Amino acid sequence: MAIVAGIDEAGYGPLLGPLVVTGVVLDVPDQDAHGCLWEKLAGSSTRRNSKSDHRLVIADSKKLHQGKYGFRRLERTATVTLASAGFPITTFRSTLDALCPEAAGATDQYPWYRDFDIPLPIQNDPTQIQLVANAFQKDLRDQEIQLLGIFCEPLLEGHFNRLVANTRNKAVVSFGLVLRIIDRIAAAAGSQSCTICIDRQGGRTHYGPPLMTALDLRHINILQESEEASIYQIERNRTTMELAFRTYGEENSLPCALASVISKYMREVFMVAFNRYWGEASPGVKPTAGYYQDGRRFLSEIDPVIASRGIDRTMLVRRQ
Repeated sequence: MAIVAGIDEAGYGPLLGPLVVTGVVLDVPDQDAHGCLWEKLAGSSTRRNSKSDHRLVIADSKKLHQGKYGFRRLERTATVTLASAGFPITTFRSTLDALCPEAAGATDQYPWYRDFDIPLPIQNDPTQIQLVANAFQKDLRDQEIQLLGIFCEPLLEGHFNRLVANTRNKAVVSFGLVLRIIDRIAAAAGSQSCTICIDRQGGRTHYGPPLMTALDLRHINILQESEEASIYQIERNRTTMELAFRTYGEENSLPCALASVISKYMREVFMVAFNRYWGEASPGVKPTAGYYQDGRRFLSEIDPVIASRGIDRTMLVRRQ
């Protein structure tokens, strides 16, 4: 058996709300380590949205989260995946605690997240989610594939700002979260070989030096460095790891697509908390997704409340 994992983020560019990075880990037969897992799991899943196809849609979150029913589709894939991995799908807080036990201490520092909780799923029927999860789990078993772990690292606004102030580069901050996920994947893999697909952000093609520094490596084997992919092989703690930074990683790797979906879903529920708090504080304000132009509109509308409540803007507005 071999470990195949994917890492992706949601919320790299917005002005408001958290950055979320997620890793999804599968244990697969050795012969499937570099194969197409969509083909292996075609009995229960598909890449394409279709009203007549009831299989689980596993695709880039941007393709799921669009149109009138975008959130419902996104939530369906996210919660089915979480349920299939054995995570409790009861409330946002219980799910967040399971994905990232350290998150509770951070959320307590933000009035818009501190006391927030909501039953999950939000727009889907729990019974239907479990039925789809049962079919997906059966397909996984039949193909001798196991959902070994899902790891999430949410970085909230003020924490994001402090790290960007220290590094002066938000790409470095995002890369730091990826490294935390790699560590968590390595711990789950144990002594098994591990292949990790990481969706590449920006134009960087050379990851060797920062990987060697961050992972305390003496040697790194560069397999490829190109516009399409940067692939490295490393030996760490008696484990062989292949790290592949790919453009459009979520279109080439099923675990990467699942990581994209869960990152986006968790960020969207964080934004439910965010908009609920500010909607109650400033009745009539239109909710925001947090991206730059609409984020500026939103901030102008809630500015009187920010002042009256003494909110520290460095805990609210992300550095760009």
